Amino acid sequence: MSDLIKIEVNENQEPIVSGRELHEVLGVKTAYKDWFPRMIEYGFQKDIDYIEITEKVEAQKRARTYVQVNHAIKLDMAKEIAMIQRNEQGKKVRQYFIQVEKDFNSPEKIMARALKIAEGKLNILQLENKKQKQLIGELKVKADYTDKILQNKGLVTINAIANDYGMSATKMNKELHNLRIQYKQGSQWLLYTEYRDFGYTHSETIDLKRRDGTHFAKMNTKWTQKGRLFLYEMLKKNGIVPVIER
Repeated sequence: MSDLIKIEVNENQEPIVSGRELHEVLGVKTAYKDWFPRMIEYGFQKDIDYIEITEKVEAQKRARTYVQVNHAIKLDMAKEIAMIQRNEQGKKVRQYFIQVEKDFNSPEKIMARALKIAEGKLNILQLENKKQKQLIGELKVKADYTDKILQNKGLVTINAIANDYGMSATKMNKELHNLRIQYKQGSQWLLYTEYRDFGYTHSETIDLKRRDGTHFAKMNTKWTQKGRLFLYEMLKKNGIVPVIER
C-alpha cells in the first residue's frame, strides 16, 4: 500500500498527485479527458485545488512524442475523488491518502521539510553573497583605476595610457582611430570635431634639432586626466579594459 500512488510536493510544500495516475489506480473505465471534467463539477477550482499541466509522452505504437493534458491535484481533492467512486478501490485509495496525510503532518516530516526549505534559502543567500562579493570586487577595481587617474593632475602621453592597457602606443592610436575618436594629420593625432571642445587633449610644441643643426617645431598631443577618463569609458563600451580590471 505504501507505493499505491506516487506523492509529490508542490512549491508550497503541499502533497499532490497526478490526475492521470489517480485515474489509473482507481480503475476508471471512462477516458481521462472525459472523466476529469466530470470530477471538477463537484466544486473543485482550478489553480486552487488543482493545476493543469501539459506533458510530452512517447506514443506506444509510433516512434514519436505527443503532448497530453494532465493535472496536479492536491491531496484533499484526491481524497474526495476517491470517495466519489463509491467502490472498494476508491475506499482503498482514500484510506491510503489519509495515511499519507498523517505521515506528511508528523512532527518529523514537518521538521524535515522546514530544514529542507531553510537549506534552500541558505544556498540562495550564499549564491547572492558570492555575486555581491564579485560585484564589489569589480567596482573596487574600477575605483582603483579611476582613482589612479584622478590622483594624477598632469598631462599624460599616449604611451602611458597604452601601457595601462597592455598595448603599444601605435596600437592604441589605431584603436582610437577605429573608434572615430581621432584622426592623423601629418605626424600628429587630432580629435574629431565632436570631441574637440571638451578639454580632453593638450598640444605641446616641441623644438627639435636636425642633423645639420637647424631647428624645427613639432606638435605633440598629450591627454588631460579628463581625456583619460573619457578614453576609459569609450574603450570599456567597446570591450577594451585596462590590465588592472582583467
